Amino acid sequence: MNYTTDDTIVALATPNGIGAIGVIRLSGPDAVQITQKVFKGKDLTKQASHTIHFGHIVDGDVILDEVLASLFIAPKSYTRENVVEISCHGSAYIIESVIKLLVKSGARPAQPGEFTLRAFLNGQMDLSQAEAVADLIAANSKSSQQAAMNQLRGGFSNQLKGLREQLVNFASLIELELDFSEEDVEFANRDQLKQLVVNILTILSKLIQSFELGNAIKQGINTVIAGRPNAGKSTLLNALLNEERAIVSDIAGTTRDTIEEILNINGVNFRLTDTAGIREATDTIEAIGVQKAYEKINQSAILIYVFDAVQTSLEDLNADLESLQRPDFPMLVVANKIDLLSEEQSENIPHSENMLKVSAKQKQHIEELKHKIYHTAIKGQLGGDETLVTNVRHLQALQKTEDALSKVLEGIDNPITSDFLATDIKQALHYLGEITGTVTTDDLLENIFSKFCIGK
Repeated sequence: MNYTTDDTIVALATPNGIGAIGVIRLSGPDAVQITQKVFKGKDLTKQASHTIHFGHIVDGDVILDEVLASLFIAPKSYTRENVVEISCHGSAYIIESVIKLLVKSGARPAQPGEFTLRAFLNGQMDLSQAEAVADLIAANSKSSQQAAMNQLRGGFSNQLKGLREQLVNFASLIELELDFSEEDVEFANRDQLKQLVVNILTILSKLIQSFELGNAIKQGINTVIAGRPNAGKSTLLNALLNEERAIVSDIAGTTRDTIEEILNINGVNFRLTDTAGIREATDTIEAIGVQKAYEKINQSAILIYVFDAVQTSLEDLNADLESLQRPDFPMLVVANKIDLLSEEQSENIPHSENMLKVSAKQKQHIEELKHKIYHTAIKGQLGGDETLVTNVRHLQALQKTEDALSKVLEGIDNPITSDFLATDIKQALHYLGEITGTVTTDDLLENIFSKFCIGK
């Protein structure tokens, strides 16, 4: 990727395909002048920023389209450069012709993510905010949109910036100690440094732990419905989705492959998977389905275990739960077909915090189950301003920062010389800087921005 910002780039900013309008974006020092060469209307070079002008795009004497040209003069633009956005009709032919004409007039085609890259290079946003732009474009639920928007508005960056500034202050004092090493003086109070590092480690730990939820919200929370044949798993899937998605039959073993659907609860996407009934398979195809069921269970973030409240004995239920339970593994137990139970039979069903009684067929207590699924996943962590780590790169940098600061803490408790202490603090600062872009490499920027769509 070429990181120069001396030239002017152009690309389609709206999705490819036929639509009512297409928006072509230019950014760079000559964006207005290049547009003026092909624009017939007001002289754009004499117009104010944040104004819109009607005119025609012309190639010589040929009118290609009538358009609106929006002007954003540096530094008051997305990239902090001169930006022009040309709104034309959404014909693929017109869009291609206008872009070719602009390239012929002095612009060059933008590379993936180059507009946002320029915004980063010009100080409009830091690197974590730039990555949030891609997350915002890809957001497919209210919660993933909120997480990306919080990061884009600098919630994550501001938190890290404050931590980094405090560390930089102590690093400077320790560097000063090195200049007076022969005099054996301490400018950095070790007790204060220790307290700062402990506080930062507490914040880092919370951020690292938030990744499990943050990543799940970004990707959709993997939720598996499992149980014995004829427990009503497919009926429950249909009831949760409020549509007939899975085939329902009284014949045991009807579901032989997994069925996956998205269920949105309170703005959070759950990737629901209906699996084959868990039992000794009667044929090869069913055996493959049962094997897939166990694979999906092992990959799940939440397991919904469904049992037939009429037919399942307490011994069988306990045996199933014991075989499926894992440490720190959220499992909801659903007693299905309660509409067929007498009051006495219903009373005999074991009571626990994660046990719910439903009738999937009659859609009884399905809303309560949805509420339970949501709160099992979120655990009170999803607030309006809550900072969630959703990016694997950020997680890895935070973990490396945590390791470096743990060495600082160890060095304070087992006194080491200032030069070693300074090295560990610098390492922590380096990893924090990688998140916000204070520390970057060409390979890092290439990896991040090459995944963006062209035009953003």
